[in-house]
Amino acid sequence: MPAPRSAKGRAGLEALRADPGRALVALDYDGTLSPIVARPENAVPAEGAVELLTALAPRVGRLAILTGRPAQVVVELAGLAAVPGLVVVGQYGVDRWDGGRLTAGVPHPGIAAARVALPALVEWLGAEVEDKGRSLVVHTRNAPVGAQEQLAEPVGELARRVGLEVHHGRRVLELRPPGFDKHGALLAVADPRPGAVLFAGDDIGDARAFDAVDELRAAGVPGLTVFSDSDEGPVALRARADVVADGPAGVVAFLRDLLP
Repeated sequence: MPAPRSAKGRAGLEALRADPGRALVALDYDGTLSPIVARPENAVPAEGAVELLTALAPRVGRLAILTGRPAQVVVELAGLAAVPGLVVVGQYGVDRWDGGRLTAGVPHPGIAAARVALPALVEWLGAEVEDKGRSLVVHTRNAPVGAQEQLAEPVGELARRVGLEVHHGRRVLELRPPGFDKHGALLAVADPRPGAVLFAGDDIGDARAFDAVDELRAAGVPGLTVFSDSDEGPVALRARADVVADGPAGVVAFLRDLLP
């Protein structure tokens, strides 16, 4: 397995291996456990990922997936219902699947207004709108080159008008309620405080989870960050990670070797 590139990362790995029963292992889904594909509904887990999670879950204190998708969608798409003790935090903390039970907050009123206006604003350029219920995503992967940049200003203006935030990702613009990101999602599953924490991600939004790992480290919790690499991966996040894995297959291999 790749060795952590920083002293803090090495300390995180050592602490996790020394006492896995008190550790938190948290993972992004798209691009980390599942390869990025042209259509979100086709994003199935990498080979061996579900089996690996099933084997890992009883050995660590907490196992969580933090995703921008609705939690129930990820559970069903990836076939995760049988993974023991798994928690899936969906839509950056808007909803949560835990032991087969789904809980979710009240939808932000701006989502309904944006749902009406957004398609006409973006579809003329070949972009597609994914309705997540409590957030909306503009996908530009199948649109002409430069579509995301061209749509950023009008989508941002719509979001401001209805009280939402726009978050940029790999070929996506996501409109979501203020205050929801992977920083808060990771800190939520890190309560009560774990003995060590690992987070793996691949995209711009995962930088906020890296921030949360840094905060936990500052509070005395050893931490390890893993980057799922690709040609589209943000350079800054790659440079910041303790471990760089070769895409979802590399993340699965790293986790398989995590606990000898």
